Amino acid sequence: QVQVKESGGGLVQPGGSLKLSCAASGFIFNMRAMSWYRQAPGKERELVASIASAGGSTNYADSVKGRFTISRDNAKNTVELQMDSLKPEDTAVYYCKAEGRLSRPGYWGQGTQVTVSS
Repeated sequence: QVQVKESGGGLVQPGGSLKLSCAASGFIFNMRAMSWYRQAPGKERELVASIASAGGSTNYADSVKGRFTISRDNAKNTVELQMDSLKPEDTAVYYCKAEGRLSRPGYWGQGTQVTVSS
């Protein structure tokens, strides 16, 4: 059974930091690129950051470059998103996704709320 579960969301003040974690099981983790997406109220879901299966290559949305860092631990089947210098516009539900590979589909987590507010 595939499971992708996020944790670590919450309320943080502008300029603060938060670390999101994602634990995955039920598939071969080290063969999947992993990504974080977010969806703010009234907006479409957008890609925030992604990391290649071996962890050697990362990609970030322009809006978070220099502030967010994605990492993974293939021994623990986890991926993290370190978010620094948070802004109110970072407020959204953040989703972890195991990207599809060949003919196999991607897998989404249920999301975790991040609210940046004073």
